[in-house]
Amino acid sequence: MRPVEVCGADTWNQILLNLPEPHILQTWQWGQSKIQNGWLPKFFVWRDGESAVMAAAMILERELRTPFGLGFRVLYCPKGPAMLWTNKTLLSNVLTDLENYAQKQKAIFLKIDPDVLLGTGTSAEDAESQNPEGSAIREMLIERGWRFSSDQIQFRNTVVIDLKQTEPELLARMKQKTRYNIRLAERKGVTVREGGVDDLQMLYQMYAVTAVRDGFVIRHKEYYIALWRSFFEAGMARFLIAEYEQKPIAAVVLFHFAGVMRYMFGMSLEVQRDLMPNYLLQWEAMRLGQSLGCHSYDMWGAPDVFDQSDSMWGVYRFKEGFNGTTVRHIGAWDYIARPIFYKFYTKTLPRVLDLMRFRGKKENRKQAY
Repeated sequence: MRPVEVCGADTWNQILLNLPEPHILQTWQWGQSKIQNGWLPKFFVWRDGESAVMAAAMILERELRTPFGLGFRVLYCPKGPAMLWTNKTLLSNVLTDLENYAQKQKAIFLKIDPDVLLGTGTSAEDAESQNPEGSAIREMLIERGWRFSSDQIQFRNTVVIDLKQTEPELLARMKQKTRYNIRLAERKGVTVREGGVDDLQMLYQMYAVTAVRDGFVIRHKEYYIALWRSFFEAGMARFLIAEYEQKPIAAVVLFHFAGVMRYMFGMSLEVQRDLMPNYLLQWEAMRLGQSLGCHSYDMWGAPDVFDQSDSMWGVYRFKEGFNGTTVRHIGAWDYIARPIFYKFYTKTLPRVLDLMRFRGKKENRKQAY
């Protein structure tokens, strides 16, 4: 069994839908969105002897040029490969092929960060909340020479809400203050509507305002406009906009695929934050997910360290109020094909990122105001 490259948006996404728990970051649309940032997406499948697809991987490739004229690549398989990770024979074959591919492409490394479950809850010490299969897969990666990455691109932990409950059940599970704030927003006159492509410019500007206020860096406007539009036009994204007196004050961008609604982007203005529009938006996102037939709502992100030292702690406390399940995954792992260059890359990357963040924050301020 060897990987075969395939192409075609409809074909690829349908392949994913026939595999266990495929992630939206493995879709055709996500791969295409990365082209403008210098990545080339490639799409591979593994078939058994009867031509049934057993695994699939969308791999992003980016070429790097050294001052000496040498060209190397970095490879990234976001939230993949898609397959039954507990099938040890299949997993071994896929990992071997990925390792060989990294060598063939003269890559510095290949990164994967699949949603392989390590456990639930905030404590890694609670034996009852652990997933032995996830621990075994992590040990297998270590034995094969893969390294836990210092560059965790995606959130390794998250909060997931079961949408197979009724609305009264969902509300009853929430913390009292969260239910109160949802009702407060409604009483104070906050309304929520679905947006469309005409709202994209406004959504980006609000996102830039949020980035400046909360101190994180976002990409250029064209990237988000193209990303949100492509998923919206593919029927895989929805925009919910909270308004007060018919003026937008907060919004969320939701992606959905394979039965999972994901809260990918959130934004709000400085005004009327005391009206609690973000609580109402999350509630309406859950209701929308149910109407679309989704079984889960992924709130997209939880701390790596579950205490106040983590930069995600404040956001996590907000998400905790909805009383979902905190889910811990194995995180990102690197297969190092060029050890010397990998060492140089991992030492240089933080400095480059710091410079990019400094420049990015200046650009965010220009876009926001």
